[in-house]
Amino acid sequence: MKYVWPIFKREFAAYFATPLAYVFIVIFLFSMGAFTFYVGHFYDNGIADLSVFFGFHPWLYLFLVPAISMRLWAEERRSGTMELLLTLPVPIWATVVAKHLAAWAFTGIALLLTFPIWLTVNFLGQPDNGVILASYVGSFLMAGGYLAIGSCISATTNNQVIAFVVSVAVCFLFTISGAPLVLDFFQAWAPLTLIDAISSFSFLTHFTAITAGVIDLRDIVFFVTLIALFLAANVVVVDLKKSA
Repeated sequence: MKYVWPIFKREFAAYFATPLAYVFIVIFLFSMGAFTFYVGHFYDNGIADLSVFFGFHPWLYLFLVPAISMRLWAEERRSGTMELLLTLPVPIWATVVAKHLAAWAFTGIALLLTFPIWLTVNFLGQPDNGVILASYVGSFLMAGGYLAIGSCISATTNNQVIAFVVSVAVCFLFTISGAPLVLDFFQAWAPLTLIDAISSFSFLTHFTAITAGVIDLRDIVFFVTLIALFLAANVVVVDLKKSA
């Protein structure tokens, strides 16, 4: 932590050093509210729960989270500060982890600021708050997964737009891999083992299981393992760029 903490503080503070952080939070909160109450017809459902609210999280994260992660390394490479950062007496893994944690913490703050929606549903009825809490945990873990993917891709380029587009594409594949549309395509010729493996990589599958109110260890392990794998890949990419 002696290596991670100083970089984490620097990266986290950098989000609020420009109006970008506040613009993102406003867009995030506005989008969550609009999709929940208007697109999702929250009041018309007549049910005091937040299933509609959390149902939109994977699709909003698909675009909003890569917008955060695209600058993590691409901006460092573009501005030339990446070389300076990597010359510090700090292991590469610590820098990668610190950057990811700072972005994750920032996303977590944006997620926490949606608490008025939770208060609203409690005012209107008697929801199962245990399910809502579990859904928040699942949403936070899912955001961490998207960020790890985006951070790894950001390290491969100095162009933030490319990092954003590629991150959205890769995250989209992870999101829909368990959807019937994808599985039906493989069922015609692929063995059941391969189909199950493809389905197990779906963010939707694991997130939906958590939003049902059951925090299964397998779902937690999936997100933690995915984050660890992409951060490890991130370290390898940065190390290769440093050597080059």
